[in-house]
Order: sequence, then C-alpha cells, then structure tokens
Amino acid sequence: MILEEKIWFWLLLVIPLLIVLYLLLVFWQRRTRRKFADSHLLKSLVPDRSRSKPFLKLLLILLGIAALVVALVNPKIGSKMETVKREGVDIVFAIDVSKSMEAEDIAPSRIEKSKQLVSQILNNLGSDRVGIIAYAGGAFPQLPITTDYSSAKMFLQALNTDMISSQGTAISDAIELATTYYDDDQQTNRVLFIISDGEDHEGNVEDIAEQAAEDGIRIFTIGVGTEKGGPIPIKRNGVIQNYKKDNQNETVITRLNPQTLQEIADATEGAYIEGNVTGDVVDEVLSQLQNIEKTEFEAKQFADYESQFQWFLGIALALFFLDIFVLEKSTAWLRKLNLFDEGGRKKQKNDAA
Repeated sequence: MILEEKIWFWLLLVIPLLIVLYLLLVFWQRRTRRKFADSHLLKSLVPDRSRSKPFLKLLLILLGIAALVVALVNPKIGSKMETVKREGVDIVFAIDVSKSMEAEDIAPSRIEKSKQLVSQILNNLGSDRVGIIAYAGGAFPQLPITTDYSSAKMFLQALNTDMISSQGTAISDAIELATTYYDDDQQTNRVLFIISDGEDHEGNVEDIAEQAAEDGIRIFTIGVGTEKGGPIPIKRNGVIQNYKKDNQNETVITRLNPQTLQEIADATEGAYIEGNVTGDVVDEVLSQLQNIEKTEFEAKQFADYESQFQWFLGIALALFFLDIFVLEKSTAWLRKLNLFDEGGRKKQKNDAA
C-alpha cells in the first residue's frame, strides 16, 4: 500500500478540536438551562428533546471528517506482484563521506555536489539497477542493487560526513565491498562509479582495482573538488565554527587528487570524469553507459497500483448526508426502546415522592 499525500493527515487535528468545542457547548447549555428552569420543568417544556442525538450527530461528523482525510491522502494498493523483464546495467555508486568532503572549494560543498551529481544521473537512467555505498575510513553498504530509484534518492539524501566514525578515505574498501553487490547468477554487466576528491590514506588501490577488473567490473571515477583545494570546515548546527588544523596548528588544505582516480579508472578500462559541472558529468556518464552492452534481468515489483480514495470519499459523503437527517429531538421508536431507562427513573422518583 502507498499513501500518496500524507500531509493531509494533519487535518485529523480538527477532530480533537471539535470534541473540545462540543464539550464546552454542552457545559454552557447545561448552565443556561439551570438558570432558566429546573429539570422537571424543562422536560415538560421540551418533551421530545433527545440526550443522545447530539452526540450521535457529532460522531457522524467526526467519522465523516476522518474518512474525508483518508480520501485526501489517497491510499493506493498494488493489486499484484509482477515479474518484468528489463535490460540494463548494474551500477553501484561509492560516495566518499570523509571529512575532506566538507570542503567548500566547489559549491555548495564537495559532499553536496556529489549527491547532486548522483541524483541527476539517477534522473537520466532508464532500466538499470543501482546500489549505493558510503565510505570513509571504512566502507558500508547503504542500498543494495535495486530498480527503485525513489529509494535510492532517499538513501542518497541521508548521506553525510558524520555517518561513519572512522575517518580516512579507504577507496580500496569501497571497491572490495562493491564486488559483493553484483549477482553472479544473472551475469549482468557491472559498473562502479567512485565519487571522491581522490585522497586515499589506505594505499593498495591499484591492486584492488585490478582484482575488480578480473571480476568484470568497470570503474569510472568522478573527481569532486579543485586542485587548488580548500580548508575543511568544522561545523556546529550547520554553522562554521573553525577549520581543521594539523599538529603544527596550521590550517589543513585538502586538494583534489585526480592522479589516484585516473589510475583506478585505467586499471579497469574505465574513465576519469571531472565532477565540477553537473551537466557535463551527466552527459559523459550517459555516453559511457551507452557503450556498455545491456543485459536482460528479471525484477519483481508491485504493479497496477490503484487509488482507493473513492471508497473513503463515498463513506464521508454518506456520513455527512446521514447527519443532515438525524434530528436532535427523540423519535417514537427510540422512546419505545427506552435505551436510557427514562421510565424506570421516573417511577423511582414517584415512589420516592
């Protein structure tokens, strides 16, 4: 089930507000009646007044509002699970989330630029499957291979430089983890995009890249940042407090290292892409992917999502319509049912008298 417009759930706050207003109204009415006449006289003046009908009318209105809110939310139900045939490439994005990616030598920052690049690439993909890895001092899976681009964007936006406590830039760990993402049974063509400033503190990257090439993985690297570089800001609540310093209390300048990224790409017959201009990056990525043979694979997904709002809208209209015809005076058949034992209480009062 999918809830299409969840924001309408805020309208449910009207329900407790109406309940409070109703209770205040009942309290005011009782005080006013007591000032006007005693209870016995009021019953004589308005013998057909029902004590339960106002509550019933309120209940109908509240249920109608609840049903109307659900209709506005528009729940959708997937009527069946389909296995569809698709042709594409298995793509894994390994995104550097080390502290050096906070540098603002490329606007708005290296990490935000990386997320923008991947998001725009996703917008231009067709039937390819995608996965996401985050890495710094170590590599961690974020999203397994999937055709759900909406989920990919959600996980992408959650990436930040505080999510991995071990700092550093272990590109080799990211490549190793990526090799576990692909399905050996389906033998799809495999692509790994590494988005990074190229700083690597682990070494041994070329050997890992060559091993990935033997596993049929082509690595494309996207360099984010400038060779001139910039300081690494230390932020609190999004505000820069200071800049990272070294042991000599000098401000650390982090620079783009395209050489490392170029070597990784060359080891797998991939390519290095400069990541400063989003449009150019997307065009180059799509051009490279077009040159890779697509492989057919199966993907299971819910199909034929159907809106269900009409049922709740019908219920809401029926309840509002019924409320119009429910009068606040008591009806003869309800008096015969004697739900509130009015006759018994009257008899008790007469006996007491």
